[in-house]
Amino acid sequence: MDYKYLGQIKTPDDVKKLDYSQVKILCDEIRDCIIDTVSKNGGHLASNLGVVELTVALHRVFNSPEDAMVFDVGHQSYTHKLLTGRYDSFSTLRTEGGLSGFMRPCESEHDPVVTGHSSNSISAAYGIYRAKKIRGESGTAIAVIGDGALTGGLAFEGINNAGRIRGNFIIVLNDNKMSISHNVGAISKAITRLRNRPRYHSVKSAVNRFLKKIPLIGTGIANFTFRVKEFFKRIVYRNTVFESLGYNYLGPVDGHDLKALESLLSDAKRYNRPSVVHVVTTKGKGYPFAESKPKDYHGVSPFDIDVGTVETNNPTFSDIAGKTLVGIAEENNRICAITAAMTTGTGLSEFAERFRNRFFDVGIAEQHAVTFAAGLSKGGMLPFFAVYSSFLQRGFDEVVHDAAIGNVPIKILVDRAGLVGEDGESHQGVFDVPYLSLIPNVNIYSPCYYDELEYRIKEVAENDQLAVVRYPRGCQAQKTNIDCSTDFTYIKRSGKTAVVTYGRLFSNVFSATEKSDVSVIKLNKIYPVPDEALKIAGGYETVYFYEESSKKGGIGEHFGDLLYENGFSGSYKIIAIGDKFVEQSSVSDAFKKFGFDIDSIKRTLGVK
Repeated sequence: MDYKYLGQIKTPDDVKKLDYSQVKILCDEIRDCIIDTVSKNGGHLASNLGVVELTVALHRVFNSPEDAMVFDVGHQSYTHKLLTGRYDSFSTLRTEGGLSGFMRPCESEHDPVVTGHSSNSISAAYGIYRAKKIRGESGTAIAVIGDGALTGGLAFEGINNAGRIRGNFIIVLNDNKMSISHNVGAISKAITRLRNRPRYHSVKSAVNRFLKKIPLIGTGIANFTFRVKEFFKRIVYRNTVFESLGYNYLGPVDGHDLKALESLLSDAKRYNRPSVVHVVTTKGKGYPFAESKPKDYHGVSPFDIDVGTVETNNPTFSDIAGKTLVGIAEENNRICAITAAMTTGTGLSEFAERFRNRFFDVGIAEQHAVTFAAGLSKGGMLPFFAVYSSFLQRGFDEVVHDAAIGNVPIKILVDRAGLVGEDGESHQGVFDVPYLSLIPNVNIYSPCYYDELEYRIKEVAENDQLAVVRYPRGCQAQKTNIDCSTDFTYIKRSGKTAVVTYGRLFSNVFSATEKSDVSVIKLNKIYPVPDEALKIAGGYETVYFYEESSKKGGIGEHFGDLLYENGFSGSYKIIAIGDKFVEQSSVSDAFKKFGFDIDSIKRTLGVK
């Protein structure tokens, strides 16, 4: 598609050359381009549509890459990519070898750091800013934080640390929750304009100094004036937490008003103190389907632009997990469900509606979620924390310190375990098995099918273990009718070779070996490794281990070490993910790359 202005933008300097009438057309073109690309490739739609004008204003006021911009969460960086020389390759977004859906320094000098998980922007941008000052370099750093990322603990740590300095460090708060919708009207706008001018603060300080010099009564007048000002400021602004932490607070401002945005950002640029610029945006702006249902258009698969996304009736592992929890919660009033800002993604929408007093969305705060779950458990409840594999990484210490050491029997449902596809390196669920299996008292299950997932969730609800049940993104593979109720399932055949595997890879392993003499051991409880499974595997001459996880520290390594400790004299090979981050591609292509598909398994095992 040809665009009058977007196609001419090769660097951010080109954006500065346009007048406001041209910039307005450019914003419309950007939205059209994002909608068109995401409809074909999938991706994060609503969040990106909401920050078009904000991103354009940032690039018109500041000078990237001299002024470093860190977008948090990185899934709101599509406009930034289009304005920084990546328009010609934007059609490759989220495809193998193409542009990432997040900020990646390997793509452009305008992406200063990796962003994918939330809440890191303030810490990263502040570090960049301080480095600039130490090295005597020009420019500043801007953290653009929003879409729930401010609920993450790391964001508060960064805010607390950065507020103590003098200097032009800037945080842009993208508020797309409309939490300040009552702050409208002529008086509010007038006061906002006044407070958003640097001269306001210099005059305020001068008046305060003058009042305090008046003999006898000056200090009292100054204090009284301060209290009156604070009273009215709280009425108008309701929240001065940023000012309390040392920031100059600017806003709120309409995030779709280019002139107002540029004016406010220009003001922030002139202060010699850290500033918070509060920008109010509409998530999904410009695409009616996304505006009316922003949650449904947060992350989407390819869709028809004229029709919007179409719901499928095919259940997913997340759906089954959610429905199972609802079922056991109906019978047991101790069951609680916890999510970290992923109610829909983890299948907990029905639970949230049915059992409101036992459902907890803690925000993007996995550390808190784990420890909160431990507290609930100590208080007599049965908490299930549903979380994406890659996001649980933030809660590692809490699993160790607050759950495992005391053997507190919380239950963790690890969604998106294994390869997840187009979201790429930061979202692949390939590290949970290695780091969880390091921790004493942790019991890990990895079902392959829906009925097995349901069985395991019900099972761990009845025991006193610290239990993890992990399952992949999407739908189950073609069902194989075997008994998965034990700790492992043994499919005995006549040959001298056995394959050990778990999770959804079992489906491919079974299909590849079904007409061969290769035996299969499916681990249902993958850690601690079942003793009897080790004994059986030790009787074969050759053992292959297939694992949709990082090889280092994985179950394959645990299993192999235990085999040799028990006198195994045969050969052993692990087919898993090597010492690398897994780049974006479809899951099926990734399976072929790592030898997990049926044809590759047949070739490796030498079967037909």
